[in-house]
Amino acid sequence: MTFSHDALIFAPADVDLSRSPLAGQIDAETYVLGAFNPGMTRLPNGNLLLMVRVAEALRTPIRDQHIHAIRWDGQGYTLDAWPLEHVDTADPRKFMMRGGGWKVMALTSLSWLLPVELNADGTRVEQVHYDKAITPRAPYQCYGVEDARISKVGDRYLMTTCSVSPERHSTTLYTSDNALDWQLEGIVLDHQNKDMLIFEGLIGGKYFAQTRPLGDLYFAYPPGSEWRAGPSINLASSPDALHWKPYDKPGIRPHAATMATARMGGGAPPILTPEGWLSLWHGVEPAGVVGIYRTYWSLLDRDDPSVVLRTSHDPLIEANAALTDRLKDLMYLDNVVFTTGIVDAGDHYVVASGEADLACRVTWVAKGAFG
Repeated sequence: MTFSHDALIFAPADVDLSRSPLAGQIDAETYVLGAFNPGMTRLPNGNLLLMVRVAEALRTPIRDQHIHAIRWDGQGYTLDAWPLEHVDTADPRKFMMRGGGWKVMALTSLSWLLPVELNADGTRVEQVHYDKAITPRAPYQCYGVEDARISKVGDRYLMTTCSVSPERHSTTLYTSDNALDWQLEGIVLDHQNKDMLIFEGLIGGKYFAQTRPLGDLYFAYPPGSEWRAGPSINLASSPDALHWKPYDKPGIRPHAATMATARMGGGAPPILTPEGWLSLWHGVEPAGVVGIYRTYWSLLDRDDPSVVLRTSHDPLIEANAALTDRLKDLMYLDNVVFTTGIVDAGDHYVVASGEADLACRVTWVAKGAFG
């Protein structure tokens, strides 16, 4: 698909690590592994806000026969050293503990969230708000805060994030009146329930959200079913955006007719259009190390979002190698686009994505693309 505007707006070199929350706190050099997967909303002044995930990584994680992880300990940041003989270091971004009977992982980076203010159409950076950065503040965030998604419901901004710790890989909620000063409300979904997207509006007087629980076991659909077993986009409702009940009906499920959505999850928070709720989500085709990530769309019924009115097997947005060509020396993944935000801009939508787990991409999508 051809877009009238499609460009990278923020990349690792745009982060000033001298203003990082980790600056001066650990005895090791760090660098920006990625500045990506930005939540997006429109500020009260009309500008756009990107809440950018900054993955700050150790330049030399392996030294003295140990590999190191960054951890927030309640007072500041520290390094944990693990003997090399106890871990698998095949992936430079993480390491896996050997033995134990289940998967245990640690990261050589820690993620925090950086508010980046853009102009109204998303084509220029106006200000980077280092003083408003979101950093670990609770034990369940000791390994970082990841992948913000921002919704505005009424006059209140709601931001979900993934918080990472040995205790759980949970979804946490922040609230704000202005999208710059955020209050941590705590955990709203427990272990390994990722990609929580709150609908931008109430349905039947309740908050609704898309969720995506992870697991290692799924039960098969009957032979010949149009659906494929595996991770799907579920629904939940809440009276207050804090206490969530899973919806009894299924949401968006992987379709057996295509391998392009063999794995799937939420993308941008659903927004209300005259025809229903527009949901942008990601599908993953198995290939290479992590698969091929693409952005797809579905139109959901405004009164019952479990009802899919219209969808497409053709991707809306795909990874664009031309955009990252100038960053090729920094790349560690390809064929990945991960859409994380959408705002209405009149005759088109401004869509924010993470490109290659490396940088932030802004795309103008014509409203006619969803016909």
